[in-house]
Amino acid sequence: MQIFRQLADVPSDFGPSIATIGNFDGVHCGHQWVIAEVVVQARSLGIRSIAITFDPHPARVIRPESTQPLITPLPQKLHLLAETGVDAVLVIPFTNELSRMTARTFATEVLAHTLHVTHLHEGEDFRFGYQAEAGVESLEVLGRELGFGVRVYAPRHLRGETISSSRVRQMIAEGDMNHVRALLGRSFAICSTPASGRGYGTRYTVPTINLARYTELLPANGVYITTLTVGEGASSETFDAVTNVGNRPTFGADSFTVESHLLNFHPIDLNEDTPLTLTFLRRLRAEIRWPNPEALKEQIGRDVAKAKRYFNICRVVGSKLHSARP
Repeated sequence: MQIFRQLADVPSDFGPSIATIGNFDGVHCGHQWVIAEVVVQARSLGIRSIAITFDPHPARVIRPESTQPLITPLPQKLHLLAETGVDAVLVIPFTNELSRMTARTFATEVLAHTLHVTHLHEGEDFRFGYQAEAGVESLEVLGRELGFGVRVYAPRHLRGETISSSRVRQMIAEGDMNHVRALLGRSFAICSTPASGRGYGTRYTVPTINLARYTELLPANGVYITTLTVGEGASSETFDAVTNVGNRPTFGADSFTVESHLLNFHPIDLNEDTPLTLTFLRRLRAEIRWPNPEALKEQIGRDVAKAKRYFNICRVVGSKLHSARP
């Protein structure tokens, strides 16, 4: 997948293309559905498919007082978009100047003149241009003037509710990992590095890893069954884990941490720059203030036992499914 970080990076001979525009936060099932249609149409016509997105998220420029965290920061979003099979992504830097661009100017300069779009795929609630002046009706009018067609999608639903980034964000904030998995089409994961100042050496021998400070969306405080992937690519290793998200009230002064206890741990190479991917599978319980460290230790033992049963069941089911395949 090609990645263009600004309009000037797009080759002058790019296109014709089939495109879709969005923030794509979470790259949830609704996003995946639209992008899949873009890819199918582009391949059938023998032309390029492209997703157009923005960085930073427009809300952070238009409403700088907003502290809404992202489901998927840009590097993770680009990785997920690559998995859709789209040929290219254009990441447009979102600035105050861009926020004042009219819908007509955007459609003319970006869609028609730069990307040579022949068809644009958008959800029915899509809005663009200065102060969100234009919706899909205006987009269709502009398309007729500028030479591209517009395909409009009704919202996609799951179990009677609309799939949207705001709904995914709400479910993550509530710690509902099963619901989140259904909306995303995968388990929710965050990417980070080990916390600094914890004595990491070239060989790490303690089965507990704390993540560095993470400023984007995290699940509700509590204890979760997770996996932790250390490193990336062919040399990475994935461990079963139990992760605590939140403060540590049992030990006095609150100190927020994302701390993972690795169940099948063995000594590993680790430093403060090692990539970590923490995947949330199931919430075990809320965070609790225990009367003493001994009570906490007993509860941790129960949490670990539940997590081991969970992973054992997953492996048994996975093995049966694998053996049943022709």
